[in-house]
Amino acid sequence: MKGGTGRAILGKNEDKVFKVIIKSTEFIKSATKPAHYPEGDLPEIAFAGRSNVGKSSLVNVLVNRKNLVRTSSTPGRTQLINFFQVNNDFMLVDLPGYGYAKVPLAVKKDWRPMMETYLSKRWNLRGVVLILDIRRVPVEEDLQMLAWLRAFSIAPIIVVTKCDKLSKNERAKQSAIIMARMGLEKKDLNFFSALSKEGKDGIWARIDALLAQATALPETEAPAEVVEAADQLDQSDQSDQSDNTGILATEASPRVID
Repeated sequence: MKGGTGRAILGKNEDKVFKVIIKSTEFIKSATKPAHYPEGDLPEIAFAGRSNVGKSSLVNVLVNRKNLVRTSSTPGRTQLINFFQVNNDFMLVDLPGYGYAKVPLAVKKDWRPMMETYLSKRWNLRGVVLILDIRRVPVEEDLQMLAWLRAFSIAPIIVVTKCDKLSKNERAKQSAIIMARMGLEKKDLNFFSALSKEGKDGIWARIDALLAQATALPETEAPAEVVEAADQLDQSDQSDQSDNTGILATEASPRVID
């Protein structure tokens, strides 16, 4: 699955503000384990956050599509990693939502190894958009996700959603709580509203900067240790691959996002 530049296409409008130009978006597949991930070397930007954080709205606004991804009717139960190809150049990856209280314990236990495996083994992952709700105090899984990103040297883009639901003073108060809880600074936060589209261009600028770093690197194969680790995981997955085919979505299947 070779691509072009690996970057979003940017252009200037009359106000000299860079805006991304989405030429095409395509759902590729869903996966649960490395053996099921899409082949190829396209750089990936993943999206992570608790259930009902507004992940589907964020992705749909970014790619100018109303229903590229749809909200799950059972929050937290959709334990699939969804891959979307943009402009034939890079992938947006939807990671399963977390933190929903009514999710069965078995599902919660599956989330951690699925996330840790993807984050640690996906060598073409360039960054993760970690989404937080401006009205909520970050949960333990938010802290865990940020800790993983730092441990695996993955660049985080912190997006704070649903900003239109609070006043300016309330936003400042909640931002302070989020920064203290997550160990962040104000410059780390990207405020977003699906209603007003606030923050859309700024988020794309940060994504494009990560993709630019990817294209600046010479084209090489995956690191040998990554290939070896992935091969070992693939071999262990072959025995139970047939057990998972029933839950893997195809291109014609509905895509849901928590």
